[in-house]
Formats: sequence, C-alpha cells, structure tokens
Amino acid sequence: MRKVLPLVLLLAAACTRNVDYTQYVNVFAGTDGAGHCHPCATTPFGAIQAGPQTGNFGWDYCGGYQWADTRIQGFSQNRISGTGSSELGDLLMQPFTGEAVRADYSSRFDKASERAKPGFYTCRLQDFGVTAEVSCTPHVAIHRYSADEAPVRLLLDLQSAQIGSEQRMFHRVTEAWQDWSDSTRVTGYTHSKAWNDRVIYYDIEFSRPYTVAAVLPLRDTAERIARRVLDFGPSTEPLLVKAAISVESVEGARGSIAAELPGWDFGQVRDAARAAWNEHLGRIDIDADLVHRRIFYTAMYHLMQHPGNIADAGAEPFYSTMSLWDTFRAAHPLFTLVAPEIVDGVVNSFLRYYEAQGFLPIWALGGTDNFGMIGNHSVPVIVDAWMKGFRGFDPETLYQAVRRSLTEDHIKYDWSAYDRCGFFPSDVTTVESVSRTLECGFDDWCAARMAEGLGHAEDADFFDRRAGYWHNVFDPERHLMRARDSQGAWDTPFEPFRVGHWKTGGAFTEGNAWQYTWHVLQDIPGLMEAMGGRKAFVAKLDSLFTLRGDLGSGETVDVSGLIGQYAHGNEPSHHVIYLYTLAGAPDKAADRIHEVWESQYRDGPEGLSGNDDCGQMSAWYILSALGFYPVNPCGGQYVIGAPQLPRMSLHLPDGKTFTVVAKGLAPERRRVASVSLNGLPLDGWVIRHEDILRGGTLEFTMKP
Repeated sequence: MRKVLPLVLLLAAACTRNVDYTQYVNVFAGTDGAGHCHPCATTPFGAIQAGPQTGNFGWDYCGGYQWADTRIQGFSQNRISGTGSSELGDLLMQPFTGEAVRADYSSRFDKASERAKPGFYTCRLQDFGVTAEVSCTPHVAIHRYSADEAPVRLLLDLQSAQIGSEQRMFHRVTEAWQDWSDSTRVTGYTHSKAWNDRVIYYDIEFSRPYTVAAVLPLRDTAERIARRVLDFGPSTEPLLVKAAISVESVEGARGSIAAELPGWDFGQVRDAARAAWNEHLGRIDIDADLVHRRIFYTAMYHLMQHPGNIADAGAEPFYSTMSLWDTFRAAHPLFTLVAPEIVDGVVNSFLRYYEAQGFLPIWALGGTDNFGMIGNHSVPVIVDAWMKGFRGFDPETLYQAVRRSLTEDHIKYDWSAYDRCGFFPSDVTTVESVSRTLECGFDDWCAARMAEGLGHAEDADFFDRRAGYWHNVFDPERHLMRARDSQGAWDTPFEPFRVGHWKTGGAFTEGNAWQYTWHVLQDIPGLMEAMGGRKAFVAKLDSLFTLRGDLGSGETVDVSGLIGQYAHGNEPSHHVIYLYTLAGAPDKAADRIHEVWESQYRDGPEGLSGNDDCGQMSAWYILSALGFYPVNPCGGQYVIGAPQLPRMSLHLPDGKTFTVVAKGLAPERRRVASVSLNGLPLDGWVIRHEDILRGGTLEFTMKP
C-alpha cells in the first residue's frame, strides 16, 4: 500500500532547503498565443483562480487573458489553465473611481506595474488611478483595491461568465438568486448552461459597508442578474473583498471563509500562498541555468494548478477541472510521483461522479461533466493508481464503475456497433471513428488489467479482445490508421494529412492519420510487427517528422507545434518520440526530445506551442527533463529517453530522494551511452515506478 506522509512533514522538508522556488516561476508564460494560460492567483490544486479578465469567450480567451491586451474588464474568481474552450470567469469585480454609471467600466492597465507570482497578482488601472492586488487561500479569493485620491467604487457582475459578445446563444443563466440584505456581504447562486451545466453558490464579503449606487440595465434577454455598482462611502482607505465559491451551498462558501480567511490580512494570505507553492515546487530540485530553471519551475507551477479541490473547506476532497483526454497521458502519472497525496482523492472523486451520472467522468469541470473529447480516460487514471499500490479507495467498487462505463450505453457512447464490427464504423460513428476506436481500445486494455488483478478472468478476456480492435482500422498497405464502414470497406478517398475534428468531421480527433497511427499505447510491439518490423517502424517514424501535407480546411488550431506531421502542441503526439527507444533507436529519440524540449517551451508569455491543457504540456517537459516518459501511462513503466539537465533530485514523500545524473551532459553530448540504476546497468530501456520510489540514483553516461 502506498504511504503518504502528512503535509506538515512535507512542508518541513521543503523548509530545510530554504529556497524560494517561486522566484523562478513566470506566471505570464503561456498567456500569449495559443497557450491559453492565465496569470491568476491560485494555490496548488486549489478551487480559486482569481485574477484579471481582458476578454471572455472565443478561442483567444479560453483563459480569459491575453498578454498583448491593454485593457482589463475586471477581476474574476475562477479560470481553467490552458484549455481549448472558454468557461468559468465567475463573479467579475471591477474597481473604479468617478461616475457610478458609465458606458465602459474597463480600464487601461500599466504593463510596467503588472506583476504576478504564484498566489499573487497586481496591476495599476490607469483610467481610475487604482492599484489592484489579488491573492487567495485554497477556497477564498482576497482582493485589495487602493485608489490615489477618490473613493473606490466597485462594479459587481455576478453572471460575467455566462454572457459574452461572441457566444451569447451558448451561455445562459437559467436561474439566479441574490441576497443584498447585509451591507457588508452579498450571497447567492447562479445556475448556468454553457460548456457544462453547473450551479455555483457564493459568499462575497467587504471590509466596509456598501450601498447600491446603481443598478445597470440588462444587456441581454438571457440575463437573470443585473450588474450593480457598489459605493463604500467617502473613505480613501484600501477596499478589501473576500469571495468564496461552493458547488454545495451558500453556507458552504461562507464556511470556507470562516475556516480559511476569517481576518483581513492580505499580506498574510499572500505569504501563505507563496509558502504552499514553495513546498510543492520544491519536490524536484534541479541544476540548471536561469532560463531553464524558470521554464522548469513554471512547468511545475502549471502542472499543479489543476485538478482543483472544489469541496468546501474541511470537507472530503472533491476534485474537478480534469481535462482527462490530455492529462491521463503524463500529468496524472506524474502526480503519483510528485503529488501522491491527491491521488486517492482524485479516484474517489471519480466514484462520486459515477454515482451521480451512471458512468465515470470524461471531462470534469465545476462539479459536473461536460463530456468533452473522446474515450473515458478516468479509467487509466484509476487503474494506474491501483496498479501502483494506492489503496485509499475500494478497488472492486471502482472496477464495477469501470466495467459499466465501458459496456453500458450512455450519453457519450452506444457500444453496440463497436462490439459488432470490432471498431467504430464511419457510417454509424460519423465523426472521429478511428480516434474513438484507438482511444477506447486503450481504456479497454486498462480495464483488462484491473479485471485480471481482481480475479474477473472472463471480463479480462473480453476487454483484452477489445484492446486489439486497433488492428481493424490499420490499413496494411498504407501502414496508417484509416476509417472503414460497417461493411468493412475502407473509406475513400483517403486523405492521410486531413485533420479531423468533431466540429468539421473526419475520422480523427484534432489530428490526422499520420498523428494517430501511433496511438496504440498498449501494444507498441504489435504495431511494430504490423508495420513490418523494427526497421520499417523506425523508417515510418522518420517520415512523421519530415512530411509536409495539406491539413485540410477543417479545424486545425489545436494541431500546433508541428515538426513535419508530429504535433507537439496537441496531446496525441506526446508519447511518439519515445517509440524510437522501444524500436531500438534511442539516439534518434534523444535528438528529437532535445529538439522539442528546446523549441516548444520558452521563458516568456509565448512560452508554449499549444494549449497547456491543465498541465499536460508541462508534464511532458518535466518528465523529459528527468529522462523518461510513460508511453503506456497505466501501470508504472517509464521508457528511457535522454535527460536534459545535469542533475535533478525528486524528493519522495517518505523522506527518500531519487536523483537523476547526466554524466558528461553538454551541448555536443546529448545522446545516451549507458544507463545505470544504483550502480548496476539498467535492465532494458525502461525504469519501473517502484524503482523510483525506493530512492537512489539513475545515472546516464552521455555521448556525442
């Protein structure tokens, strides 16, 4: 059974290192271009992401902020880091001075004064002479607004996340209620239907009494809550605001404030947030120059923003904001090493989703499931945790949830055609048929391992048979994955470069045949054999990184970071480079890993070549720096690549340390000559999870 030390011991261990890791985090990394990150104040795995909104809705504003913008609309309390859909941004506040009613409450902000560190954000609103500062505890945001001379007023928009100029027809508040009876607080709830159907309850408290200076007209017939302007009297003292959100009740939000932030000491909250981040960031120490140190710890910061524990303070953890189609690949396996204390809570949260909706979550957000993307990748997360020895849950109960989710029809899947044909036929599953076959096949393999381990032999055989369905969409002449109909005929014309997407059609999900052909995570040896052996497999991989082709007129914004057809900016490609190692060409793996490590991640706002997707892009960077990666992200086997830093130490929760040393690493020495574990040659080009947990040293000898 996996044992996890209490947080206080982890904190004590971090304090003994006496390093301020937050100084190396660039909170603005990924806020330019397609990174879709935000500079909000948050804590590790916290429920709150409070910070600036420069836009809302549409592709550019999935994170609510773009680095190049010069105006701020206000400060909201929650966001998603680095995804491809706009959502959240609840409870928008905008401090201002002057006339209560105006056409535009946004303000220019001084980029020179804009600063952010983990757990803290500040800027100066030039049009109003107001300095805004934001910090938070795990469940409560605190804002401090200071004006030069005039008293601060506050615009309060309680349905800011649901109304936007570009997508109003998709974002509706169906029900809302507010209580304005207390002159120092506002409470209420909103029920909205946007990317998902969710309810939030809130408690907002002010450091001094308010009066309502203006009730603004509704902007849209769908609005249920008018914006209000609050006046706080003639005082020019800083105005402080506390805001908590609950998915349970107003009392839950109020209880979080009482438990985590009963006072008004802004500096104390900021310092506590920084300390929490230092403890988490310090779980890996590295030797690196300043630029790579900043990129690395920024990746650690992005990794640990989600999933967030949205349960009220003191309650049993309930994790949400899980972009599982992305994060099952490397982020969740990495959590088992650097954040094992959340793993049982995440798995138990899956069970609560299952109990509520009848199947395991697909894309968990705000306490509900938006059913985004394909597959059901809570399954590999569950099975990976179980295979690695986590036991803070009932495995038999979880297995039954896995089995039912993969065999009984529900809102996302009708399994009859899948089982009848041995793949999702394109004339029944008219979009993403090949990608669904491949993604579901991996889930099936994971289910087979859990069934096998729990003694359900018949189930194990059933799921193992399904896990081989990839053979049925592999074109043996083209050596590429290809759609076929329910009669078995290959779809024609075949356009291997054409990118598919649920919006625009095609057989693939945010990818094409060249990118998805390698998505047989459970059976790479079988894929090699189907391609004609290792030599042919390596030649096909070589082609992936050099071929150019017309991606088609479909949705291609997610397919970014291209090197030939390899798309590092989107997750289905993330394991592909490591296939070189499994095919006996580790030097080619080392070369490509270093190319991606240096070209796709930067120390600046444009720092990511694609959506960070709740930490998955960052997880690839961290693991690749360590020199290994979970090609099959279930079960605890990591494929060797090539370390990117001379020395890294992973501080394990039981007091042990696992150190990676790259002996002789230099710009001209990036390939691996040999690998040893605790002084003995490593058995093959893989390292096991249990080897890492024992502590010790993984030493790479590097070569030209």
